[in-house]
Amino acid sequence: MNYSNADLHCHSVISDGTLTPEVLAKRAKSNGVDLWSLTDHDEVGGQDRAIKAAQAVGLNYLTGTEVSVSFAGKTVHIVGLGFDHNQSSIVSGLRATREGRELRARDMSSQLEKVGIGGAYEGALKYVGNPDLISRTHFARFLVDSGVCSDTSEVFRKYLTDGKPGFVEHKWAALSDAVHWITQASGIAVIAHPARYGFTANEEYALITEFMAHGGTAIEVVTGSHTDAEAARYAEVAREFKLLASRGSDFHSPNESRLDLGTLTALPSDLTPVWTMLSERVH
Repeated sequence: MNYSNADLHCHSVISDGTLTPEVLAKRAKSNGVDLWSLTDHDEVGGQDRAIKAAQAVGLNYLTGTEVSVSFAGKTVHIVGLGFDHNQSSIVSGLRATREGRELRARDMSSQLEKVGIGGAYEGALKYVGNPDLISRTHFARFLVDSGVCSDTSEVFRKYLTDGKPGFVEHKWAALSDAVHWITQASGIAVIAHPARYGFTANEEYALITEFMAHGGTAIEVVTGSHTDAEAARYAEVAREFKLLASRGSDFHSPNESRLDLGTLTALPSDLTPVWTMLSERVH
């Protein structure tokens, strides 16, 4: 089936978004989305709620998650779509990936305290819907609301990124594991927002070819963090490597996100959308 406005990447309070799955479903529907996926970080705990909420408003739905992966010294995100969210390997794999976030968060807080910002761990917890998934985003909201920074963009210029106070590297899942969890659960693995990683041409080639070697078959072309030029570039990558194309706003919050649900430009017409291979998995 062809969908004119698919949005297959967003986050709820289950990870680092600010809206519930139920509110997101209504927002997606009202914004004209006709195929939706909730892709909370390293978590499938909101999937049953999202399915039920989508059905309640008459919205087609694909299960989703966004898996954190360590690759070439950076954190890369792999989106999974259309998988069985009750399958044991993906549930246990994501649980293992979540482990260590609390210790990392406490280390981040200690670093911020050294530059005069106290109480960051406790402050960040106030913004966490799921304590297992405390993240840099929650620290960023604390730093904005406490007046340290004017907005989250300033936070990530001054703090929480490599070489800045509050950055703590974390060892995430292996690329092979993330792709296998998704595909073993009958889903499709997608490289999320590829322009964000700042890889060299060789590093990006290594990411794509290793991803495909493990069974990955899709890449996000149109996303909330891609410029038009970047979308055109990754459309060409999809053509070159014969990857399926995905599309998602990466919406987190009405006050923080660059794009709202359902407000993306269309995929180039010559690309094969990822959802064409998932028609039997649509709820």
